Amino acid sequence: MSRNANTLRVAITDDEAPARSRIRDLLEDCAASMALEVAGEASDGRELIELLQTTPVDVVLLDIRMPEMDGIEAAQHIQKLAEPPSVIFTTAYDVYALKAFELHAVDYLVKPIRLRRLHDALSRVRAITPLPLDVLQKLAPEPRGHLSVQERGRVILVSVEKILYMRAELKYVTIRTAEREYLLEESLTRLEEEFGNRFLRIHRSCLVARNHIDRFERVAEEGADGGWVTILRGLDERLPVSRRQQHVIKEFGRL
Repeated sequence: MSRNANTLRVAITDDEAPARSRIRDLLEDCAASMALEVAGEASDGRELIELLQTTPVDVVLLDIRMPEMDGIEAAQHIQKLAEPPSVIFTTAYDVYALKAFELHAVDYLVKPIRLRRLHDALSRVRAITPLPLDVLQKLAPEPRGHLSVQERGRVILVSVEKILYMRAELKYVTIRTAEREYLLEESLTRLEEEFGNRFLRIHRSCLVARNHIDRFERVAEEGADGGWVTILRGLDERLPVSRRQQHVIKEFGRL
């Protein structure tokens, strides 16, 4: 498989080694009639994100069901890359998934993948437009396990389990872990919709992780916002509870 400017660079992502091997064999057969090369392989979404940040890739063959990070979540993080590749999902026959893909015009291949179908998909891949983030969010069966932030030209994955709070500031959301802060370009409202079971709104501009709440305290200073603050385990910072959100204190049985 020769490399030139027109060569289609393909990444294979599947948690099963035999499945990756079969796809590689099919790609070798496709290479008899089109210029392509396998740029790399990954066994889950996290590996794929790392691969894409060091290796130029035009298209990803992306399995949906994988441990650690599934294909739908990985596709959302891929959109944060400076030059995201096209995505073709691969999936076992799943009526719900296939109906969702067809509804949103998402390109997919059903396993076991057939040579002709793969060849056809790759032939038109350069005409595929990147999937909008809102479409990927509609396809996602579960909330993401990570949020992705852009720093110095790289995409960094932040585990949602490690986030202490998320606070809206101008056009960004600051996400705070015990170690540091990150800036995220997403809507706090959208994050609350996705992670409402995990995070609690204490202020119109702040969500805190329920399982990191230590206690609520009344503050004596006059003029404090609502008179209550939230104390999170592992964090010295005190986060004000607005008057409108004081009902959350009762929810935790602290009032």
